Amino acid sequence: MTFRVCIVVPVFNHGSGAAALAEKLANTALPTIMVDDGSDDTCRAVLQALSVRHDWLKLLEHTENRGKGAAVLTGLRAAHAQGFSHAVQIDADGQHDPGDIPRFLACAEANPDAVIAGCPMFDKSVPRGRLVARYLTHVWVWIETLSLTIRDSMCGFRVYPLAQVVRLADRVRLGRRMDFDPEILVRLHWEGVSILAFPTKVTYPADGSSHFKLWRDNCLISWMHTRLFFGMLWRVLSLQIIRSGGNAHSGRAVR
Repeated sequence: MTFRVCIVVPVFNHGSGAAALAEKLANTALPTIMVDDGSDDTCRAVLQALSVRHDWLKLLEHTENRGKGAAVLTGLRAAHAQGFSHAVQIDADGQHDPGDIPRFLACAEANPDAVIAGCPMFDKSVPRGRLVARYLTHVWVWIETLSLTIRDSMCGFRVYPLAQVVRLADRVRLGRRMDFDPEILVRLHWEGVSILAFPTKVTYPADGSSHFKLWRDNCLISWMHTRLFFGMLWRVLSLQIIRSGGNAHSGRAVR
């Protein structure tokens, strides 16, 4: 498999953040797909200007807001259709350090079948409430995978092997909003895809804005964990049935 990579950036009303990120991404010399997820006119104008100014930046647009997960999937599918083998997902809100992209890609090239998932090293800017909520989700993910492999399931800075992601997304309806980032890691883990944790600094900008909707997104995430938990139970039960059947068959063969 030829290692061919691009960058995917979901954007919703982060015009100034997207512009600042584009200037930093120019140093990577990597093709970039920005997905405008139904932003307002001000942000849309910024993104359209960026796509005109930079020939390495392609802009895709949702006519209405569908959610971060939907925007990421639009970008990943487009990258796969264009023949890329891997895509870097990075957010436009200024939390992630694009300077880490070469390190992520070196790890991905050495492990081409794995997801390289950002594992945040937070500074003092992280809101305490957000930190506590993250660990609650991490615990659920560890239960759903019966493993501690996924060190952080919420960080939106990661490298995906596109063939595995598109194959999964064609078969399963993944979360379309803030539930996307943890769910896709759990389901890829179930598929046998390795999830490698990669340390990266994460900063919450003082002037940053969050599109996390307290009630809506908490309900979506709770429903996601409910589905995944019972999915895990079914997987364990199915495996036990298969093993029991195999043992019974082996017993008859010995007799």
